[in-house]
Amino acid sequence: MTEHHGHPGPEHHGRSGPEHHGYSEEDVQREVTELEAQSATAARIFDLRRIIGGLFVVYGVIVTIAGISPSDADLDKAEGVHINLWTGLGMLLLGLFFLVWLKLRPAAPPPAVPPGEERRPE
Repeated sequence: MTEHHGHPGPEHHGRSGPEHHGYSEEDVQREVTELEAQSATAARIFDLRRIIGGLFVVYGVIVTIAGISPSDADLDKAEGVHINLWTGLGMLLLGLFFLVWLKLRPAAPPPAVPPGEERRPE
């Protein structure tokens, strides 16, 4: 009996692809579909419009509440203008603008990469 070190046996000749590693084409396609779904979810979650809009809405509510009943000292400093109220309302509008923009034009998922190809940075 002869052994060939470094050479695959006859059972390995001509075998390549996912079946060689114990995965069927269906398993690979299912895995790719799951990864694409996760990527699309991550793209939606970390969309900057969601983060900026959310922060502006939260801070806008806080500043608006602070501006609803200002003290006389605060009004004197601002020369009679309810600056916290107007700033808070402006922040609320800007935050809502970002969130509505996100809702109307959601982020497109990244393009799918065929199995076997690597994504290259552009």
